[in-house]
Amino acid sequence: MRALTRPTPLYLAICLTLLLAGCGVNGDFGEVSPSLVRDDIHDWVGRDDAKGRPIAPSSFELTDDERQLRDLGYPLLEPPYNRQKAHSVLSEYGMTPWILKQSANPAAYYNHMMEQGLFSERVRSPSSRYAVLIDDIRNDSERLPQFFSTAGRVIDMDVKRKKSLAFVQGLTGAERANTINRIHENDRVISLVRTSLERRVASYRYAMERLVISSPSQDAVTVEQMLNKLATEVGFFQNRTAPTYQRGPSLAFQR
Repeated sequence: MRALTRPTPLYLAICLTLLLAGCGVNGDFGEVSPSLVRDDIHDWVGRDDAKGRPIAPSSFELTDDERQLRDLGYPLLEPPYNRQKAHSVLSEYGMTPWILKQSANPAAYYNHMMEQGLFSERVRSPSSRYAVLIDDIRNDSERLPQFFSTAGRVIDMDVKRKKSLAFVQGLTGAERANTINRIHENDRVISLVRTSLERRVASYRYAMERLVISSPSQDAVTVEQMLNKLATEVGFFQNRTAPTYQRGPSLAFQR
């Protein structure tokens, strides 16, 4: 089983692009410029265990749903304040894995918001801080249905995939291992997102409460309403997938 490696040539190419293009790494709506995006940009998501150590990856090609699961999950794992930055493309490719651990500290989001420095231009006034908080909460809320709808399809196919192992003639040890490893990877992506969402709600609440006492505003009412809605949605999806998902028919060779 080959070990997961980081694409060093790609790393150098991205760094060179950063130097030459400056802020040009971001495209429309703050997303990474299409010129720097590859189909496998988020394939690394889910390949580390709970302690951040690499696990045995499957050599199977990702299905369309599995790749979409990672693409939709990454924005829910990366700290909101790391998006739309010149350096964020490195994180998209998994070259700064420590970024994903920052959400474990509920104060990190607020502390970053209050920082004065190079990256604080979007939150330099009390009103803009409330606006950023509202946008970040809304973005998370809007991302949930599509991610968990995709997760529902992936979970359904993995259940069928695992059952199918008993009926595949001439199954090799490597094929079985790759199948189980892929199922574990998919489970890991979904688990990571669920944990991240709980932490994000805690971070947003921490920030809201401190803004209320430091910079009281009627905007706090809007923040609280949206945050309560997000918390309810996150609670719903902790043990479920999207309610609009319809289970598909069984695989033809499953008995």
